[in-house]
Amino acid sequence: MTAPTSQADDAAQDAAGAARVLVIIPTYNESENLERIVTRLHTHNPDVHVLVADDNSPDGTGEIADKLAAADSRVHVLHRKGKEGLGAAYLAGFRWGLDRGYAVIVEMDADGSHRPEDLPSLLTALEEQNADLVLGSRWVRGGSVVNWPKSRELLSRGGNLYVRLAIGMKLRDATGGFRAFRRATLEGLGLGDVESAGYCFQVDMSRRAVRQGFKVVEVPITFVEREFGTSKMSGSIVYEALWRSTVWGFQDRLAKLTGRGKGTAASA
Repeated sequence: MTAPTSQADDAAQDAAGAARVLVIIPTYNESENLERIVTRLHTHNPDVHVLVADDNSPDGTGEIADKLAAADSRVHVLHRKGKEGLGAAYLAGFRWGLDRGYAVIVEMDADGSHRPEDLPSLLTALEEQNADLVLGSRWVRGGSVVNWPKSRELLSRGGNLYVRLAIGMKLRDATGGFRAFRRATLEGLGLGDVESAGYCFQVDMSRRAVRQGFKVVEVPITFVEREFGTSKMSGSIVYEALWRSTVWGFQDRLAKLTGRGKGTAASA
């Protein structure tokens, strides 16, 4: 893993002092989408900074990120050695952002499925609802999906229902990947022992926040199916999420029985 290529570390840290929010965009073969999503993000949220965490994409995504960073001081790049999974990319991004003093760190996909137009509602909920973690939710009142086949919707709804039952959380969309953390929340989640990857990573972070007693709020978003590139979703990713949720649910119930469990989740 190398340092960001957009500027020296000290300059990046100085820039962070003037910017409150860092949006992490993990990429692997997103050359068709990256410039579009960064442009849209800054059109609707001009003050946020972006960290592109690229897993050595063979399609040139990393080079596109470098060009964007060279032209815009709000864009930074973290080049990683190879494809290690969504969770690993976000963990590296979290460390990068925390080291540079950002107050809020956001997860966002590169493919346009997370609309930059919805980001202000996540940031507003952090302040107005005094939340520690805000989830952009497809499955609360007002949330929606666009251009999804019914089978995909049933898979997502069913997976989230299983997570709620297995782990005992009230969250409607614990698998969603559009979310905003306060830095204190990330610092309190014990990131050093996170090993989960795709969908599973998002469930893990939600669960950790609830267990630690952080206030978790969901706000409605519109999720739009990607237009360009290939989805990274697979059966193995879904299976991992369901299997780990089963194990975590058992562990959490055992912890409650022994008096070590705590935390509730709020849902908008």
